[in-house]
Amino acid sequence: MKTKAFQDTALSCLGMGNMRLPVGEDGKIDYAKAGEIIDYVYRHGVNYFDTAWPYHSGESETFLGDIMPKYPRESYHLATKYVSFAGPDYKGIFEAQLKKLKTDYIDFYLIHAVFDNNADDYINSGCIEYFKEQKRLGRIRHFGFSSHASVATLEKFIKANDEWDFAQIQLNYMDWTLQDAKGQYEMLTQHRIPVMVMEPVRGGRLAKLTPETEAELKAVHPDWSIPSWAFRWLMRLPNVQVILSGMTTLEQAVNNVETFTNGEALSDADAELLLQVCEKYQKQISVPCTACRYCCDGCPEGIDIPAMMEIYNSLKVSGIWGIKEQILSHEKNAANCIGCGACATHCPQSIQIPDVMSELAAIVG
Repeated sequence: MKTKAFQDTALSCLGMGNMRLPVGEDGKIDYAKAGEIIDYVYRHGVNYFDTAWPYHSGESETFLGDIMPKYPRESYHLATKYVSFAGPDYKGIFEAQLKKLKTDYIDFYLIHAVFDNNADDYINSGCIEYFKEQKRLGRIRHFGFSSHASVATLEKFIKANDEWDFAQIQLNYMDWTLQDAKGQYEMLTQHRIPVMVMEPVRGGRLAKLTPETEAELKAVHPDWSIPSWAFRWLMRLPNVQVILSGMTTLEQAVNNVETFTNGEALSDADAELLLQVCEKYQKQISVPCTACRYCCDGCPEGIDIPAMMEIYNSLKVSGIWGIKEQILSHEKNAANCIGCGACATHCPQSIQIPDVMSELAAIVG
C-alpha cells in the first residue's frame, strides 16, 4: 500500500470512507459484509478510516466503534466530523462521538461541509476555538475541515484559523473544471494545507462511464478498471494526502487496494486523454449527483432522491425505454414530490432537484 508522510506519521494513500457501507434489507449496516471490507483494507495497509455524525443516519460511527477496537489503536487513524445541522451543541456532539467510536481521542477531526451559506455560522459559533482546545488537550490529534464552498469562501475560512492541519475537498478529474476544484486545490496548496480527497469517483459517477467513453480508455489500458483512472489522475497531484473511497463491496475494496499498491500516476498522455474523454462524457449526463444523500433527511415524503437522480441520468444517456418502470419500482418516487425545495437547500452540487422530479413525474403520468 502506497503511503505518504504526514507530520510525524505515514498515512495510506487510500482511505476507507464509511458513508456507503453495505446495508441489509432493513436499511441498516450489514455488519458482516461491512466488517469483511474493513478487515480486507486494514490487512492490506489502509490506516485512515473516515466517518461523520450523519453517515448512515448516525450508525456509521457506532459501527466503527464496534469493529475497530479489535485492531491495535495506534495502527489506524480515525477521522470524523462536526456538522452544523446536527445541532448547535458541538461540545455534546464531540463527547458523544468519542463514546460511539469507543476511543479517547480522534486522529483527524473536521468541521463538516463548509458551504458559502454556512461558513460564517461556523466561524462565529465558537466551535473552531473549542476544537482547537480539544487538540491542545490531546483529544484531537489533527484539526481540519471539509468544504464544498467557493474559492473565495474557502480562503476566508482558511484565514479563520491559522492552525489548520488539513482540509478535505471534492476533487476529481471532472470537477477540476466543472466545480473549480483546481482553484480550491491551488488555494489550499498555496497555504500549505494538505488535501484529503472526497468523491474521487464522484459518488460512482466516474466508476462507470458510457460504453463509448469507456471504450476509449480500455483501448489504451485494457487491464485497468475505470475507477482506477480517476485514482491514478489524483496521484499526479503532489499535495493530495489521502484519497477516500466509499467502498460498498469487497470487489471494490480488492480493486482499489490493487490500484494503490501497484498502480502508478497517469502519464501526461493518459491524463490528456482522460480529460478529453471526460469532456465527451459530461455532454452525455445531465445532473452531477454524487449520492451523498444530504438531500434525503429533509424530504417530507421520504423519497430516495439519489435513486431518482440516477434514473434521470439514465434517461438522458439511454433514452425513455424502461424509465417509467424504474421510477415506479420505488414506492416513494418522483411522483410523490410536493416541490417544497427542502432537498435543494442541502445539495452540495446545487442541483435544482424539484425540476428534475417534475420531469420524471411527467413520465409516470
